[in-house]
Amino acid sequence: MSELNVKFGDRQQAIPAPATVIDAIKAFDRDLLKKALAAKVNGEEVDLNRELDATDEVLSIEAITSDTREGLEVLRHSTAHLLAAAVLDLFPGTKLGVGPALMEDPRYGFYYDIIAPRNLTEDDLPVIEKKMKQMAKGDLRYRREVVEKSAILDLFKGREEPLKCELIDEKVDGSATIYHIDGSPFIDFCLGPHVQHTGKLKAFKLLALSGAYWKGDAEREQMQRIYGTAFASQEELDAWIKQREEAEKRDHRKLGRELDLFSIDDDYGQGLILWHPKGGIVRMEMERLLREELEQRGYSFVFTPHIAKRKLWTISGHEENYADGMYAPTSIEDEEYRLKPMNCPFHIGIYKSSPRSYRDLPQRYSEMGTVYRAELSGTLHGLMRVRGFSVDDAHLFVRPDQVSTEVSDCLDFAIKVFDTYGFDKVKFELSVRGGAENKGYLGADEDWASAEESLAQALRERNITYERIEGEAAFYGPKIDIKIEDAIGRVWQLGTIQLDFNLPERFELEYTGDDNLKHRPFMIHRALFGSIERFFGVLIEHYAGAFPLWLAPVQVAVLPITDRINEYADGIATKLRNAGFRVEANLRSDKIGSKIRDAQLQKVPYMLILGDQELENGQVAVRQRKQGDIGAMSLEEFTSMIATEKSERRQ
Repeated sequence: MSELNVKFGDRQQAIPAPATVIDAIKAFDRDLLKKALAAKVNGEEVDLNRELDATDEVLSIEAITSDTREGLEVLRHSTAHLLAAAVLDLFPGTKLGVGPALMEDPRYGFYYDIIAPRNLTEDDLPVIEKKMKQMAKGDLRYRREVVEKSAILDLFKGREEPLKCELIDEKVDGSATIYHIDGSPFIDFCLGPHVQHTGKLKAFKLLALSGAYWKGDAEREQMQRIYGTAFASQEELDAWIKQREEAEKRDHRKLGRELDLFSIDDDYGQGLILWHPKGGIVRMEMERLLREELEQRGYSFVFTPHIAKRKLWTISGHEENYADGMYAPTSIEDEEYRLKPMNCPFHIGIYKSSPRSYRDLPQRYSEMGTVYRAELSGTLHGLMRVRGFSVDDAHLFVRPDQVSTEVSDCLDFAIKVFDTYGFDKVKFELSVRGGAENKGYLGADEDWASAEESLAQALRERNITYERIEGEAAFYGPKIDIKIEDAIGRVWQLGTIQLDFNLPERFELEYTGDDNLKHRPFMIHRALFGSIERFFGVLIEHYAGAFPLWLAPVQVAVLPITDRINEYADGIATKLRNAGFRVEANLRSDKIGSKIRDAQLQKVPYMLILGDQELENGQVAVRQRKQGDIGAMSLEEFTSMIATEKSERRQ
């Protein structure tokens, strides 16, 4: 009898062949098999019922369970297929687009794009969900099949699925995989992996319906996108639904209007943010914190134009790889220009403006640079997805031996900044190349190995726990992604630290080494907020609009009880402004209860209630937003108290 050599964790043994992944895991850990949704075989994600190839090599096997990112992605992708199967059953003749899992969007877990025989409405979602639950209880098998390209095309042509045929024409060379859900009309062109059967899908919910375009192209077919989410257990789903209800109360679009922070006006353009004075104050404080840290860390502040010649974007590769995300060119004196989608090429121009020696490195450039992306209207979402935004951008040009030190400083920078905002749960992911052939990645293997180790070393030196994500590196280099958990438990992808081999090569960047020869620097892209607009949206929802004192647009509301106290109140307000605080005095002839309620609704951190007694004693009665009344004190005592709170940037 032939055998397969299998390694599972630290253990290795031979198992009888032929065998599936299920057989292999069962040989090592029967209990773990109950939790497994899929597996990795030599780093490749596969279905549990995949037959193992006969080979003399050792097969390294790792179970993928639902408590991992990969497991949740398998669960959600499989549920997206279940959604499509239910739609096909309920609405025969539906044409299918794509249906991925969503792992970075806290609002949703997956979607599927469809063209149904009629436009679906929100009322259809409970009907579709009910059908999905019926199919889930049927334990319908997900069946993988490897088919030649011509046969796949014939299959989908026969099903009158032109969009699938288009994808197959573009992506398949030779053979490819399709998935069936047995007992349903569903067949999809898909890489997988998926769960064994629909009975593994126990907790899911459909959430929303929106418009979409095929491939995001407004000139192509208009589709409908059905959003949903899925979890491993009903308890997790119930907790998420409760969290979602709280999130709706904290919706930054709603609070933005109520607190007069920002607006978006169709007369000016969708996805373009108008920062109101109060929102502008918060932004200035956000930028002030960054500037202080940047100055201490030796960054130089640079400023660059909003447009550049089109040929610059050809050199950078944006014309080739990112043209759909850029605004159309405009001509000036027979020269074509484009609005910038990124700041990187401009900072490269600053680097190239002078010859550089190894002694000049690192060069650290920072810019709050505004960029523009031609996002489709259906993808826009308040501050979270916009067409014009400012990136807290930095680019570092370093020698190879400086990478680890500079990355370490970027990590320290991120941890300190996010801690200042009260984000004490920060998650780090190291994204590296994946797969034996590493196709699609630029740069030499030795550069990749060195760069990946430099990033890992920086994380280890700070005792930072991180997750290593295979195959998620950018095509131009490995990266560290930084995620934060907000006040209600949602995880947001924010900062990134990326190494880049591509742009230094494209722009022929050089420095003279101590050997008097020319060398290519590494480039580090570093952003903490991602974009200041998106981070502002995250902050609004994290704080539920109740910003801490140092960030609050109005820090103190002065509230006289009667009109005869107005002069005293105005004097108090003036002294506080002179001391550097943002103050509003409500001198209207309203009742004090109404004034307090207004200040509370505007989420002002401190209110000073002034009546005859305070006037007579030269004091202020202090009310704190959360604690309520905290007693009377002199203005000097109050000023000293909040000055300390402000300077320490307390939460």
